[in-house]
Amino acid sequence: MIDQPRQVGGGRRTIGDVAPKLAELTDDVLFEDVWNRPELSARDRSLITLTALITGGNADQLPYHLGRALENGVTETELLEAITHLAFYAGWPKAMTAVTIPVRSSALPNPRRAKSDRPSRISGRCSHRRRGVRRRR
Repeated sequence: MIDQPRQVGGGRRTIGDVAPKLAELTDDVLFEDVWNRPELSARDRSLITLTALITGGNADQLPYHLGRALENGVTETELLEAITHLAFYAGWPKAMTAVTIPVRSSALPNPRRAKSDRPSRISGRCSHRRRGVRRRR
C-alpha cells in the first residue's frame, strides 16, 4: 500500500448546483474510489491524467490537474519534460497549448517574468525577436 494524502474531489463545490449527479460521481467515484486506490500513487495518477488530457486536447481541465500534480509531488521540471515528451506522441500543437497553460494559470512559476516584464519563451511570443536574432528569409 502506498502511503499518501487522501485525494478529495471538488465536484459538489464547483458544479453541484448545476449538475448534481456528475458532481456526485466526480466526488464519490472518481476521487473517493479511483484516485485513492493503492495500486498507483497519486503522483503517478497525476502524470497519467495529464497525459490523457494533453493527448485528448482537453486544455480546460489542465490548470486544475497541473496544480494537483504539483500537490502530489510531481516537480515543475518533470511536468515540463512530460509535456515536451508528449509533443512527439500527442502532437506538437497539443504540447504547445499545454506548455502555455502553466504560465497563464500560475500553476508553474515563470522565472523570466519575475526578472523582467518580458514574456517568457512559453508565453506564445517568438524568442528570436527578444534575443536580437534575425530570421532567415
